[in-house]
Amino acid sequence: MLKEILIGFFAGIISGLFGTGGGLVLVPAFVYLLKMEQKQARATSLFCVLPIVVICSFEYLKSNYINFNVALKCAVGGAIGGLLGAKVLKNIPDILLRIMFIIFLVYASINMIVS
Repeated sequence: MLKEILIGFFAGIISGLFGTGGGLVLVPAFVYLLKMEQKQARATSLFCVLPIVVICSFEYLKSNYINFNVALKCAVGGAIGGLLGAKVLKNIPDILLRIMFIIFLVYASINMIVS
């Protein structure tokens, strides 16, 4: 139980600092520390992210950091994309998910370094 709370705590800190939602921390932690399979780790991560995002959003709102014009449009697209991604997840083998996640992390890392 303590391990899960510490994973959530760390994901919350990272989310609050970097606005990631915590999934970048949660999915690898669930797979490697808690030995979950890939699909279960992603689904569990999304369930955990909701309260993290809500709490962080209220803090960002109090600081007047949210651009509502952009946020609302992206939220609509994100909801549609999330539904599609969750449906497609059922048909993707775990090894391909792992490779796709690694490619995404490498791309995001390089993008942050370059910009």
